[in-house]
Amino acid sequence: MYMERRYKQLSLEERDSITEMKLESLSLRAMAKALGRSPSTLSREICRNSTPAYRVYLSHRAHARAVKRKRESGERPRLKNDKIVSYVRDKLALEWSPEIIEGKIGKDIAGASISYEAIYQYIYHPETEGRQELIGHLVRGHRKRKNKGIGRKERRTRIPNRISIMERPVSADNRSRYGHWEGDSLVSRKSLAALNSLVERKSRLLLLTRLDRKTAEQTTDAVVQRLQGLPEKARRTLTLDNGTENSGHEYITRAIGTRCYFADPYASWQRGANEQVNGMVRRYFPKGTDFSKITDEQVAWVESRINNRPRKCLGYKTPSEVATVALAP
Repeated sequence: MYMERRYKQLSLEERDSITEMKLESLSLRAMAKALGRSPSTLSREICRNSTPAYRVYLSHRAHARAVKRKRESGERPRLKNDKIVSYVRDKLALEWSPEIIEGKIGKDIAGASISYEAIYQYIYHPETEGRQELIGHLVRGHRKRKNKGIGRKERRTRIPNRISIMERPVSADNRSRYGHWEGDSLVSRKSLAALNSLVERKSRLLLLTRLDRKTAEQTTDAVVQRLQGLPEKARRTLTLDNGTENSGHEYITRAIGTRCYFADPYASWQRGANEQVNGMVRRYFPKGTDFSKITDEQVAWVESRINNRPRKCLGYKTPSEVATVALAP
């Protein structure tokens, strides 16, 4: 029933789904049926790619382990076709991710096909011409491809009356309904000014706001101002981290009816949509940016740029397109 004529490696999106379904305590067979995979494939995936210390399955870390294992096994595909190389380099210059390039190349060049992993390997290969420039086009342009280690231990939160993410509605976990948001702050060592980012889980739509200070008062005001103009169905919940700037969560709920939930300490993967989009924001405002010197117009331009960028997880639609459909009468 689950057999495929040709085995295909699990994608990052499938691994994200595994993480979400494990949180819902679904059985292996239920997860396999939902993904169209063999239960033994998922069992092997969870055993091989869970964190070594705590045996917890985290999708992005699992994906990194699988990629590293494949790379070390000697499977190192390269870009050899000049037409494909030219296409890849042109699209990277437009700030397209390797995943987007993989999904679009077959539509733009008849018969062309390349995996995003091959693109990453091409970018990071020491003999690739203009390697540093290509790395700079990536959302997270690390000099080397990194594997994240074991997270830090939990610490006691100072936010009163916080509601755990474990109580969040299922429709937020599985992205089946529009209106579930994730929130975060982007800070700089060069100034007290900061950015507040809100990302809708289903569409990945970004709302980005500049703050003079990363205080609870300014953060709360920014969240209320950005969400209150939306229809009620478009602001159901908001998932936050445990920074003290989020201590005004009860006021947010009273003011606009948006129920606030908190991720576990040091579990940024529980707000994966927000983390990924923050990485895109850092492409325009890298670490070390003095946020006191940027304008609201610059922030609005970056917000629009990201919201109108095709996303693989959205079937190569843009967040703005998905949000427009979701909010249609």
